[in-house]
Amino acid sequence: MNATRQQRLARAKFALPSFVTLLSIACGFGSIVISVDNAPVGDPSDYRLAAILLVLAGVFDALDGFVARATNTQSAFGVQLDSIADVMNFGCAPGLLLYCYGFAQMGAAHPTLVRMGGLACFVFVACGALRLARFNVMVGRTDPRYFVGMPITAGAACVAAVVVAWPDPVADMAGAFLVMLLMIAVGTLMVSTIRFPSSKQPKSTAAFIALVVCVVLLALLRTRFFALFFVFYISATLLLNIAWRGGWTKIAPPKVYDDE
Repeated sequence: MNATRQQRLARAKFALPSFVTLLSIACGFGSIVISVDNAPVGDPSDYRLAAILLVLAGVFDALDGFVARATNTQSAFGVQLDSIADVMNFGCAPGLLLYCYGFAQMGAAHPTLVRMGGLACFVFVACGALRLARFNVMVGRTDPRYFVGMPITAGAACVAAVVVAWPDPVADMAGAFLVMLLMIAVGTLMVSTIRFPSSKQPKSTAAFIALVVCVVLLALLRTRFFALFFVFYISATLLLNIAWRGGWTKIAPPKVYDDE
C-alpha cells in the first residue's frame, strides 16, 4: 500500500512542472480568444487584457522550469512540452494579438494593408519558431551568460508592451505601418546573432541600482514604463554588441565555441 502511494506521489511530482506549463498555455490560449473576439469591437481594455495574459504566460513559463529544478523532475517530455508552449504563447498569440490590434479596424477601407499586416505578423511568428529551434539545438554550445538573438519571451513581451501602453486599436495607415515595422524588427532581432544578456549574468551593485531605477520608473510611468524599458533594453544591447566589435572589453564579451 505504501509503495503504491509513493509511486502515485512520484508521478504527481513529475506531473507538476507540466501542469504549470499547461497553465501557461491556458493564458496564451485565453489571449488568442480575447484577441479574436475583440477584433470587430476594438475595446482597448480587452486588448490590454490579452496582452497582460501573455505576460502572465511568461510568468508561468519561468515558473515551470523553477518547479522542475526544485523538485528534480526535469525530463525530455517537459522540455518538448515547454518548447511547444513557447511557440503558441510567445509566437502565435502575440502575432495574432498585434494583427487584430493593428489591422482589424482597417479591413473595409484598406484590405491590401490588412494583408500586409498579416504577413508582417507571420514574419514575427516564423522568426520566433526559428529562434526556438536554434535555441534547442544549441543548448550547451553557447555562453550561458548571453542569448544568441532576442529570446522569444522578450520578443513577445516587447510587442505586448506596446498594446499595454497604448491599448486603443490602430485606426490610421501610419499606425498600421508602425505595427508592421515593429513586428518585422522584433522578428529580425530574434533570428539575429546579436548577443542579449541573460539572467545568468553575475550580480553586481550596478544591477541592483538598475532594478531600483526600474521600480521607480514603473511607479511614475505605469503602463508606459514597459515600452520605455524595451526601447532601452534593445538599444543598450545593440550598443554593447557594437562596442565589442570595436574591441571594448570592460563588460566581458561572450565566449565563442568552435561548433557554434
